[in-house]
Amino acid sequence: MPRLFDIGRCCVISRGRRAGKKAIVVDIIDENFVLITGPPLLNGVKRRRMNIDHLIPLNIRVTIDRGASDESVLKAIKEHNLENFMKEPIRIPREYL
Repeated sequence: MPRLFDIGRCCVISRGRRAGKKAIVVDIIDENFVLITGPPLLNGVKRRRMNIDHLIPLNIRVTIDRGASDESVLKAIKEHNLENFMKEPIRIPREYL
């Protein structure tokens, strides 16, 4: 079975105070948790551990190394011209809440 969350995968946070914000997966901790970042300079999402049940994977990937710094994640986002996409929050449909 293919992994839904891999390094560099863009995802939407579906629960909590950051719900609707987008983030990039930086590292995979185990089968239930990943390390994500916004990065904070772009959309205010700080680097943190998140349960994959609280994330919705998107069809977008950026090319980064495992455990990449916020600066290199921001550089990869700019290379893929995703700055405006990452800044825009989205409304989470009821079925995901």
